[in-house]
Amino acid sequence: MAAAILASASLSAAFSPTNHASSSSAAVALSRTIFFGSSRFPVAVAKPEFGVALLRSKGGLRIHCQQEEQQQNLAVIPREQRWMFEESEINGPDIWNKTWYPKAADHISTEKTWYIVDATDKILGRLASTIAIHIRGKNLATYTPSVDMGAYVIVVNAEKVAVSGKKRNQKLYRRHSGRPGGMKVETFDQLQQRIPERIIEHAVRGMLPKGRLGRALFTHLKVYKGPDHPHVAQQPIPLPIRDKRIQVDK
Repeated sequence: MAAAILASASLSAAFSPTNHASSSSAAVALSRTIFFGSSRFPVAVAKPEFGVALLRSKGGLRIHCQQEEQQQNLAVIPREQRWMFEESEINGPDIWNKTWYPKAADHISTEKTWYIVDATDKILGRLASTIAIHIRGKNLATYTPSVDMGAYVIVVNAEKVAVSGKKRNQKLYRRHSGRPGGMKVETFDQLQQRIPERIIEHAVRGMLPKGRLGRALFTHLKVYKGPDHPHVAQQPIPLPIRDKRIQVDK
């Protein structure tokens, strides 16, 4: 009973019109107390402080949070660094989304890099893995698995690609017509004489994602028989190859 009288007295003293200076401090003290029990015999229990205060305004009472002050006092991003942020983030950092994700302007097809590589006497698997890395964009710092961030790759002299060991006669390529008994099997040497472009396309396709993204990335591969290609206007640059064992020693 004494606790209830004390709480009611502090409440009336806090919000009296003659005591404006101590209203905020009394409100903070009151906000730290929770009353349990019935309405006749309440029990006062201390409540942990969360930085919330009741302030008096012209329209009545309002809740003031310290987090709002911290957000309002955030430093404005310098002008020379605003190009890294969007318009909504210029007045402060985006506290809800800290992970960078590429926008549509970051992977425009007409602005992608074009590479060219000569497949003469290069190991098929090592060449295909290097091509797949650049098509996916894994060589870039902005690589994102679900976004097309890579480049275009042109392969010339596809009929001169090499394989190690006895794969020229033992490596098999299968295709099916879709009808019963329509399985067709041929060796690496046979397919190289018939359609040499298909060998490199088959190897690179297996190293790309399976799905819509993989089908879109596969269109970035251009394989041609012979040294000529119709992509001179794209001004392709040589494909950077770090694998020292990709070339067959003769």
